[in-house]
Amino acid sequence: MTGFAPYEPDAGGRTPAAVSLRPATRGDVDGILRLEVAAGRAAGSVGAAEGYRRAVADPQRCILVAEADDDGRRSIAGWAKTHRHVEAVDQAPPGHYLGGITVDPPWRRRGIGAALTDARLQWIAARADDAFYVVNLRNGASIDLHRRWGFTEVLRAPRLMGIEFEGGVGLLMRAHLDAAERA
Repeated sequence: MTGFAPYEPDAGGRTPAAVSLRPATRGDVDGILRLEVAAGRAAGSVGAAEGYRRAVADPQRCILVAEADDDGRRSIAGWAKTHRHVEAVDQAPPGHYLGGITVDPPWRRRGIGAALTDARLQWIAARADDAFYVVNLRNGASIDLHRRWGFTEVLRAPRLMGIEFEGGVGLLMRAHLDAAERA
């Protein structure tokens, strides 16, 4: 399993989810780990948990959770993060990067990924002129999602930001952020 959503551009029509976004806390880490496992990602290690705890405490990063009403109880339906790289890594320049985004499979295609992306881009826009992200060329769902905000391809490489891509090709994408949003 690849860990990212299958590319189904015509799979719309699901009712948008009513979610609330908020900054993640250390108390959300277990829920984030459960979500990663449910999405087919190998994130269940003790090291992953500690890395998430450090990330939510880092003021240079934006870590968000999307909470949804799941049969009368609030649950984490998605989460997303940013990274700030102060030095170039591989061929990728320094800057603010959209990091991982995961939406629980039953909640996909209901606007949660878009809401998490928009909120992170607003956070980055208050700090930088450009936002970056890296993505596997095979992840059409993510590429299409990010085009809404003007992300365009900068370069292709087998390794970006220390990530080696399944299938051998990763994309570095960039969006110029509106300076008026930072005012």
